[in-house]
Amino acid sequence: MAKIDVPTSDIRIDKDGVWYYRGAEMHRREIVNFFYDHLKMDPQGRYLIELPEDRCYIQVEDTAYVVHRVMDGQGGEKGRLRILLSDGSVEPLDPKTLEMNEKNVLYCRVRNGAFPARFSRPAYYQLADHLSYDDKEGRFYLDDSGERHYIKRKN
Repeated sequence: MAKIDVPTSDIRIDKDGVWYYRGAEMHRREIVNFFYDHLKMDPQGRYLIELPEDRCYIQVEDTAYVVHRVMDGQGGEKGRLRILLSDGSVEPLDPKTLEMNEKNVLYCRVRNGAFPARFSRPAYYQLADHLSYDDKEGRFYLDDSGERHYIKRKN
């Protein structure tokens, strides 16, 4: 089978989840959301936009998705946190996927685990209100309905 070259586009996403085309910020939300709808990751962890007749790699500074807000569960559902993502969608936080890197930047997986998402500083502090510290383990954890989910260290 012949290898298909996939070009790199002039689209870039910065560490805050802001999209740019040729250095200019993309302000039209419907276009950015269209690209989010067609966003994929290849096996090497590179981001690409895949359309029926075209595909191209995009430059991503950290992650394509950023967690902008952490909220208590819908309808007063306690213990079930929800997150607002940079594409405007809201989904349940999967506490098993919480990871922190060596610079203390917090991440989780979103879109059914398909993508990593970086927590913005405000979202980080909102989540911190729900964390506890285990002196014996020397680690922070999120209690989800009586189950402890320890924050992993990312390599």
